[in-house]
Amino acid sequence: MVALNKAGAVFEFIMEEEEPERIDKLLSSALPDLSRSYLQKLVKEGAVLVNKKEVKPNHKVNPGDVVEISVPEPELPDISPEDIPLDILYEDEEILVVNKPKGMVVHPAPGHSGGTLVNAVMYHCQGKLSGINGVTRPGIVHRIDRDTTGSLVICKSDRAHQALAEQLKEHSITRRYRAVVLGIIAGEGGTVNAPIGRHPTDRKKMSSRCKNGKPAVTHYRVLERFYNDCLPPRLRCVYGGSKGGNSKGYTYIECQLETGRTHQIRVHLSEIGYPILGDTVYGPAKCPFPLTGQTLHARILGFVHPISGEYMEFDAPLPEYFEELLRKRRSAGPMPFLSGDC
Repeated sequence: MVALNKAGAVFEFIMEEEEPERIDKLLSSALPDLSRSYLQKLVKEGAVLVNKKEVKPNHKVNPGDVVEISVPEPELPDISPEDIPLDILYEDEEILVVNKPKGMVVHPAPGHSGGTLVNAVMYHCQGKLSGINGVTRPGIVHRIDRDTTGSLVICKSDRAHQALAEQLKEHSITRRYRAVVLGIIAGEGGTVNAPIGRHPTDRKKMSSRCKNGKPAVTHYRVLERFYNDCLPPRLRCVYGGSKGGNSKGYTYIECQLETGRTHQIRVHLSEIGYPILGDTVYGPAKCPFPLTGQTLHARILGFVHPISGEYMEFDAPLPEYFEELLRKRRSAGPMPFLSGDC
């Protein structure tokens, strides 16, 4: 395509390629700062005309066709910036990497209109955030649960957002988590390959036992095992893996995501019989330790910088409550991981 003119937020192009091409694919090449899904949305809303006529997202543009697209002005979010301290791991003009604390929701939602990560980064970045994900999620490329801690990347520009979203789609971003699970996992580790979708009866949960689930792969490896014979008998039958584990303790593991579905690690580990300690949604309702939420931490985040092309990796230190839990388990007589034991 070759640009004919631009008037404000209206772009006009003429198709000069030799072969017909889908309108959304064509516009994605011509306007790389806008995501393909956003362009498809504009087509559906009638903001894209081909030869002065509205078209569908799968419309094929022919050589010589004139394409006009009206890009609306960004909608100002009805979200108040809040001066909330951020644990910043890295920052430049394009991205911000933070270590999210437990209890903080990533973006506003019903019941959580304030105190979110978005409120905090809007204050910190003075409104300079990507708008691809809409007005309630400016800058947000990926999320972690409210009670999961660890590293998250925030985008300050649409071009950075677009590039990182593509890496997520291609599963090229490194995401390694630390977790403590209920039960003793045998062996060195393994892989869970089970699609995840909305739970068939509980709409607040996710499950691999559903129709039309999306592919989901989680790799895990054992770091340490903690045997605990001090639990009262009434809890020993509750806190143990139901598939090959036992009720004598806990396993400290590292999980690496190949995909990034909602609640993926929590669902996968629970469904193989090793729910995350403190996860009352996918595990037992009782917990022998005073925890708030699951012991799950997004420790390593690695990706190619969207502008420089340099691979970068960030290590978010474990929160104090997590470190304290490990210290107490070790002092109670842990059994460190030895290849081939159990």
